Amino acid sequence: MCDGNKIHGVKGITAKQNDVLLLSKTFALRVVRLHQYLVSSKREFVLSKQLLRSGTSIGANIKEAQFAQSKADFIAKMYIALKESGETEYWLELLHEAQYLEAKEFEDIVSPCRAIIRILNAITKTACNNKSHTTHSTFHI
Repeated sequence: MCDGNKIHGVKGITAKQNDVLLLSKTFALRVVRLHQYLVSSKREFVLSKQLLRSGTSIGANIKEAQFAQSKADFIAKMYIALKESGETEYWLELLHEAQYLEAKEFEDIVSPCRAIIRILNAITKTACNNKSHTTHSTFHI
């Protein structure tokens, strides 16, 4: 992780941030429905609960990053969202390998998770690379 300069709030969000926020919210709703299905139809409680926690945390951290108190805070929240995305991918892989998810079900839900990971990787790399170039009171990616 990298450190950033103090800022006084974030004026608006970039298109990439808006895309990942919307994608993560849509993904979270899919995770909620998958959790409900796994609990009611497959009687799986442990892995699906972990998936629910990490899968819904992604968007929450991205949303929280919009209200960062500093560039460092923004970067930290985005990194947390990235880590939660990686954890979510892990739980999905485990559910698939434990045969709770068929191949098609797995691909349908892991694909947006991996897209979120790619976007968050780009955002955090850009934010860290721009840290020494930003001297304004507002941070934009």
